[in-house]
Amino acid sequence: MSYSIPAEKISEIKHGADILEIISDVVVLKKAGRNYLGLCPFHSEKTPSFTVSPDKQMFYCFGCGEGGNVFTFVMKQEGIAFPEAVRFLAKRYGVVIIDQTSGPGVKKQMDERELLFQINRQAMEFFHHTLLNPQIGTPALSYLTGRGLPSSILTDFKLGYAPPGWNHLTHYFSGKDVALALVEKAGLISRRQSGSGYYDRFRDRVIFPIFNTHHQVAGFGGRVMDDSLPKYLNSPETPLYSKSRSLYGLFQAKPFCRQTGEVFIAEGYMDLLSLHLHGIQNSVATLGTAMAEEHIRLLKGVSQKITLVYDSDQAGIKAAQRCIELFKAHHQLEDIRILVLPEGHDPDSYLRQFGPESFKNAARDASGVFSFLINVAIKKHGLSLEGKLRIIQEMEEPLSTLTDGLTRISAIKEIAERTGIDESAIQEKIRENSPRRPFRAKPAEKVPDAGNKFDKHLIAMMLQFPEIIPELIEKNLIEYISDPLLKSTGNDILNSYRDLDNIPEQVNDLPSIVLMAADNDDKKRIIAACSIQKEEWGLEGCRKLMSQIERNQKRDNLRLLRQRIKVAEESGEQELLRQLTKECLDGQVSAGGR
Repeated sequence: MSYSIPAEKISEIKHGADILEIISDVVVLKKAGRNYLGLCPFHSEKTPSFTVSPDKQMFYCFGCGEGGNVFTFVMKQEGIAFPEAVRFLAKRYGVVIIDQTSGPGVKKQMDERELLFQINRQAMEFFHHTLLNPQIGTPALSYLTGRGLPSSILTDFKLGYAPPGWNHLTHYFSGKDVALALVEKAGLISRRQSGSGYYDRFRDRVIFPIFNTHHQVAGFGGRVMDDSLPKYLNSPETPLYSKSRSLYGLFQAKPFCRQTGEVFIAEGYMDLLSLHLHGIQNSVATLGTAMAEEHIRLLKGVSQKITLVYDSDQAGIKAAQRCIELFKAHHQLEDIRILVLPEGHDPDSYLRQFGPESFKNAARDASGVFSFLINVAIKKHGLSLEGKLRIIQEMEEPLSTLTDGLTRISAIKEIAERTGIDESAIQEKIRENSPRRPFRAKPAEKVPDAGNKFDKHLIAMMLQFPEIIPELIEKNLIEYISDPLLKSTGNDILNSYRDLDNIPEQVNDLPSIVLMAADNDDKKRIIAACSIQKEEWGLEGCRKLMSQIERNQKRDNLRLLRQRIKVAEESGEQELLRQLTKECLDGQVSAGGR
């Protein structure tokens, strides 16, 4: 497969990039021997099965089977093609690349995405300078300072102002000879319905740039300074921005979330800024939408402990309940706490009136999911006999999601204390009304299913101890692999090895070289899995495996010969029988008389 980027530049990026550093941006990793473990960002899991090998510069998830190198990870995580992933990593690690001639479609797609990011950054600078311009930005600046935001927050979050009028930003980009069709694609301007031309999307609003996890400007939010509607206006869905994949303040909050081991989730821009202003910097905000699965995957990269911060009104309660449903699907209820603020307060007003220490104390006392649901159920049904029965019925389904026995017992105990009903009666009631579920064994590590264990061990040995490959070639062991996919993978490894000219640095890099050359996803998963598996290969272990494979092959050959002898006996083919019998005796001697 040919790419528009020179091969030597791809190699330079591959050796310069640190897969541990890249993956740590989005996954909390903990050292486990020579490797690192974390929760997979590509599927829902509670027990970490996502493995990163700094030695091999590879990753593999033993839960869902995703695996590869640093390029593979960036492609999967960002939803981009290989050339874009290369350019992304080149920019991060300071590698200058000049594209070779490439297909117009690939180059246009790469160039356009980069141009859109540039346009967004230019728009952010335009809005920020406008805010600080005393002739234009005074109303917005007065509004923000009146809300208690100092200049440090305005600078750190690059807040801005979109002035009144229909074409300030349009004229700005026209003056820079930027194609307005691209500015429209970035979500900053809209095409007029009648006539020709464009008009600004954001007008007379305070502007909040929305950064992705790599500090690129993905989109914008705008807030009015009076009672006009809509109160908030966000960028539309664009190639760079999706509200279900974005969290306001995540880039700024990431290091503080990892430091504290906790993340607070608020619902709006001003709440988030107030939290940061008051020293609660391990906080993010959703962008005018309910929590989504992609948000949970983003949060996995910063913390497992999550505190949802909501207003005490009905809308806040419903929002919390929706979040619980989502986290329940990801088996994370034990890690969630819910902080419902006193009536009439949002995080911003609460912090300004009571201060950060009061907020932190309230957060420490925040309800777990089950305490919160019990409170909501009691408020809804009351504590009459009928109400108590309804409370228990309402708690059955959430309780059924608990996999930890102690947490389940604790939740039942709390229901009993709050309702005055005996624990054993609650357990019996739940048991009666819950459908019986078949026993499900814990899923085993997911390794590609191809071939038998000796075939897989052979592939792993070649990748993890390539020094043995010359002996393996001499014995022609690849021919003994029965599974076509593993056999093809083995031949790919041999071909890559032969191209290395026995240069030690390249031999050590064999797994990544083979992965880059793999021609389908199944092979890539096999290579990643076999490269990261935990066996410690040495010369003695490799030779023992090869001897075992040879013995197995000879036994299989003898078994086939005996079957052919039986057929020859039954058909009376004497000459063939003598020949096969001799081969069988020779094979028995070769196999040690077995």
